[in-house]
Amino acid sequence: MSNAQAEDEVSLFEKDMKEFWIQFKISYGTEQNNQTSALRDLCKQTIEALSKKWSQKLKEEDPMIDKIQEYNNEIVQQSKYIAEKEEQLTEIKPKLNQEEEQQKNLNDSIQELKEELKKKMEIKSSKSNAAKEKVEQVSKIKTLFEEHLGLEMRRIHDEQLQFIFRHIDHKDPDKPYICTISINGQGDYEVTSCTPPLDCIAELQLKLRETNNFSAFVANIRKAFTALSYKQSA
Repeated sequence: MSNAQAEDEVSLFEKDMKEFWIQFKISYGTEQNNQTSALRDLCKQTIEALSKKWSQKLKEEDPMIDKIQEYNNEIVQQSKYIAEKEEQLTEIKPKLNQEEEQQKNLNDSIQELKEELKKKMEIKSSKSNAAKEKVEQVSKIKTLFEEHLGLEMRRIHDEQLQFIFRHIDHKDPDKPYICTISINGQGDYEVTSCTPPLDCIAELQLKLRETNNFSAFVANIRKAFTALSYKQSA
């Protein structure tokens, strides 16, 4: 083979190699571009999908966030309210203690009054029973006085007893001499009227209270009326 022919083959080989590299670069570059474009599109789609998802997520969570904020605000307000009430309670606690003490004292006073009233009622009941016994005593001797002393007894208003004596004035046997007696709030005998009046009536009343001898009192009243009648006739 001549030198010229060898040089031509070398040149042809170099040409073929250049064309191969050119075709390889073109082919490889196109593939790379396609891959890059596909990757870029995938990334874009992924980002859009994520953006849409998180946008929807945020929209859904916005009301919850607002509600949480509302709850937080309400908690703050309630905390302030509780703090104010605690402060007010601290201020009024001494007053409440004072009122409780006053209430206790009032209850004690009421209890004392109840006990005192109970005692008074018992005393009153006792005196009332004593008064009834005295009235019964007077009633028992009514017949005796009417038969032997010309005495008439009447029960008049306000539980009073009226004694009407006759056969005292010999000039006028039917002339009445009247003494009215009652039992007062203390359970004692009390002369409420005397006709005609007797100077000794207070003394006779006192003696009746001391001795509780009603028969003797009535007899002494009759004697006093008789003495007065003789005195007026003289």
